[in-house]
Amino acid sequence: MSTDFKFSGAMLLSFFLVVMVPFTSVTAQTSAGLRPMSFLDVQNMARAGSWAPSLDGRWMLYTVTTPDWQEAEEQSDIHLVSMQEGMSSNRQMTFTEDKNEKSPEWLKNSNAFVFLSNRDGEKDQLYLMRPDGGEAQRITDMEEGISTFSFSDDGHWLVYRSGKLNREQLYLLPVDGIVDAESDQLTDGKVGVKKWEWSPDSRSIYFIMPDSLNEDEEYRRKEGFTVDIKNMVTPISNLWSLELENRIKDQITDDPDISVEDFRLSNDGEWITFTGGSTKRYERNITGSRLYADQFLLEISTGDIERLTNNYEVRESLPDISPDGRWIAFSAPDNMTRYTMTENRVYVREVVDRGGDFRKLGKRFDASLSVGFWSEDSNTIYFNSGVQVTTQIHALDVNSGDVIQVTSERASLRVNRDKDTGTILIDYQDPKTPRTVFRVNNVDDFSDRSKWIQLVDAAPEVHDMDLGEEVEINWRSTDGNIVGGILVKPVGYQEGQRYPLIVAIHGGPASADVLRFNGGYNSQVYAGAGYAVLKPNYRGSRNYGNAHRTDIVGDYFTLGFDDIMTGVDYLIDEGIVDPERMGALGWSAGGHWSNWILTHTDRFKAISSGAGTMNWISMYAQSDVQRNRQFYIGDDFLYDNFDPYWNQSPLKYIANAKTPTMIHVVEGDPRVPSPQSVELHMALKKLGVPTELFMYPGRSHGIRGSRNRFLKAVSEMAWMDYYVRGIGNKFEWQDVLETLKGNREKMKSKTDGDSGMGN
Repeated sequence: MSTDFKFSGAMLLSFFLVVMVPFTSVTAQTSAGLRPMSFLDVQNMARAGSWAPSLDGRWMLYTVTTPDWQEAEEQSDIHLVSMQEGMSSNRQMTFTEDKNEKSPEWLKNSNAFVFLSNRDGEKDQLYLMRPDGGEAQRITDMEEGISTFSFSDDGHWLVYRSGKLNREQLYLLPVDGIVDAESDQLTDGKVGVKKWEWSPDSRSIYFIMPDSLNEDEEYRRKEGFTVDIKNMVTPISNLWSLELENRIKDQITDDPDISVEDFRLSNDGEWITFTGGSTKRYERNITGSRLYADQFLLEISTGDIERLTNNYEVRESLPDISPDGRWIAFSAPDNMTRYTMTENRVYVREVVDRGGDFRKLGKRFDASLSVGFWSEDSNTIYFNSGVQVTTQIHALDVNSGDVIQVTSERASLRVNRDKDTGTILIDYQDPKTPRTVFRVNNVDDFSDRSKWIQLVDAAPEVHDMDLGEEVEINWRSTDGNIVGGILVKPVGYQEGQRYPLIVAIHGGPASADVLRFNGGYNSQVYAGAGYAVLKPNYRGSRNYGNAHRTDIVGDYFTLGFDDIMTGVDYLIDEGIVDPERMGALGWSAGGHWSNWILTHTDRFKAISSGAGTMNWISMYAQSDVQRNRQFYIGDDFLYDNFDPYWNQSPLKYIANAKTPTMIHVVEGDPRVPSPQSVELHMALKKLGVPTELFMYPGRSHGIRGSRNRFLKAVSEMAWMDYYVRGIGNKFEWQDVLETLKGNREKMKSKTDGDSGMGN
C-alpha cells in the first residue's frame, strides 16, 4: 500500500495523547478548564451494558467495559447500583485487571448473583458472589467453558450450555448448595444445542437443535482444506422440548420445508411462536434477518402448528403474545405482498382465532412501528421510533390502532422492560451524554423527566471535555421538499466567522443521524479541531416519513445528492461555512454518496470514501445481499436489464472526478466488497487524481480492531486537514510508531503504583 502523504510528529502527538487535543495550533479556543475530545478519547472511553435488575427492585448489576488501546484489547468488570439512590451509589464489584466478568444474573431471592468470568483460565466459568462483596466462589470447571446460562423462574435450578463448537450441550445445577453441587448433563449427542429457554412453569426447557452435524466438513478443515464453498448445503434445525423431571426429549417440529431459526414462549406457557426459514440452499444462507422465512404459532398442549404468514421475500419480526394471552402481534412492511423497504406496521389478531386475518395497526403513523413491550393490561404496545433527529418512545393502542408519542427529548432514547422483573429502563444518550440508563417506576413516568433516576455514568471524563454545540437544522431542497439534519458547531464557535466544513454522510441508507453522543464519524473530534460538521438526513433516510425514505427508489442518487448539496449551500448562506474549505466522508451508503459526489461536483477539496459502491452491476453479484439492491435501483431484474444499474453507477461518470480521495475498506467485506474500492482507486490513479487506498484485514462490513479504527480516523482527518485547510505534512509511519512508544511510556508512568484489587 502506497503512503506518500505525511503529517508531522507534533500533530501525531496531539492525536495519540489523551490529554492533548488534535491540531492544538488551530483548535478553537475552549472553555476554561476544559479540553476538546480526541480520537484516542473515543478509543479509550468505557461503555456500560448488560443491565440486570434484581427481582426485589432494589439493585441493578451491570458491566463496564474498558478498552485497552495499548494492547488492542478490552476488559470488563461488574458494577452494582441502587435503583432508588441512582448512580451516586455505584459500587464496583470485581477488579480483575486482565480478565473479564460479564453476563451477571441474580438469584431469584436477590441475595446473590452469578456471572461468567475467565479469571482462572482461558475459558469462561460460572461464579457466585453476594452483593455485599466478598470473594467470588467458582461454581463450574468445564473444559470448554460456559457460553450461556439461566435460572428457572421458580428459582430452584440453573442451566448452562457448554461444549465444543457445534456440540454444546445443556447441564443442570440445583441452586441450593450450588457451589458444591455436581452438574447433571441434560442433553447429549453429536449435535449441539442452539438457542434455548426455560418454560414459565420451570418444568421444561425448549431449544433449537440442528438435525445433523457435518463431520466431514469439520474433518476436511482440520486437515487443512480451508477453502470456502459458498452457499453449502447445511443441516436444517428443529424445535425440541425437554421435561426436567423425567428427562424426556421430544422433537416438536418436523417439517422438511422449514428450518427453525428463532422462537419465543408466551407468558402463560401455552404457546410458542417461531420463525421458520427456507431450507433451499441459496435462500438459507442469504444475509438479512427473516428474509425467505415465515412465522408460525404452536399450541404446546396439542402440538398443532399454524402458519401465520406465507410471504416470499417479506421480512417479519418474530411474533409476540400479550401478557394476558389474548393477542398475537408482529411487525412487517406496510405492503405484505412483496419485498419493500417501506415503514413497518404492526399486525395483530386474537391468538385463538386460528386462520383469522390480522389487523394492520398504525396506518396513520408515518414512521415504522415495532413490538417493543406490552402494557400490563395488554391494551398498549410501547415501542421506539425516530422523529427527525431524535428517537422517542411511542404508545400503540391495540384496539384503535392509534399511535401517541409519549416523550419529547432532544436525544436518542430506547425503552425496554426487563422480562424477569418488569423493571422499566430507558437507554439514553444526547450530544453531551454518552450512553447511560434511567429507571422509571411505570409507563406514566415516561413524559415526566423529573421522575427519571439515572443509574450509570461510565465515562465521567466527558465532563472535562469542551464539546461543540449540536443543533437541528432544516433546509429546502431542489424539488421544494424540506430536508433536515444536524449541524455540529466548532468548539468556541463565534457567529459571523466562517469555518471549514465536513459533510459526514450516514450509512443505510434507511438510517438517520440523531442527537446522540459523538455521532457522525466522531463529529465532536472534528468540532474540537475547528471544523463545522453537517450530518444530513438526505432522501432515503428514515425518521421523516415513508415518502422521504422511498423517494430514491428507481433513482438512487439524484435527490439524495441534491439534499446534501442544498444543505451545504444553506450553511454557506447562513455565513457559517467557508465554501472554499469543504470535505465529505461516509461509510457504506455514506461511501456510495461520497463516490457520487466525487463524480458529480468539484466543490469539495477532499473526500474519504468508506466501503462505497462504484458499479452496481458487479456489486450485485459480489455482495451478500441482492434483493434490496434490486428494490432501490428500480426493481428490474439485473440480468434482464443492465441499463438502470449502470446509469446509477458512479463508475460511469468517473472521468469527471477531480477531488483528492482517500479510500477505506475491509478486504473481505461481504456487504460492499473490496473490489468496488479497488475499481475506484485504480480509476483515480489512472486519471491522475490524488488517492490512497487503505485495505483493512478481516471479513466484516466494519473495521475490526481498535488500532485500525484509530488509524482510519487519524489518517482521514490528516487527509482533510491537508487538502481542505492546507495544514500538515501528511502521513509518516515513523511518527506513528515513535508516538505509540511514547504513549506507552506515558500510560505506564500513569499506572505505576496502582494496586490490583481482587474479587
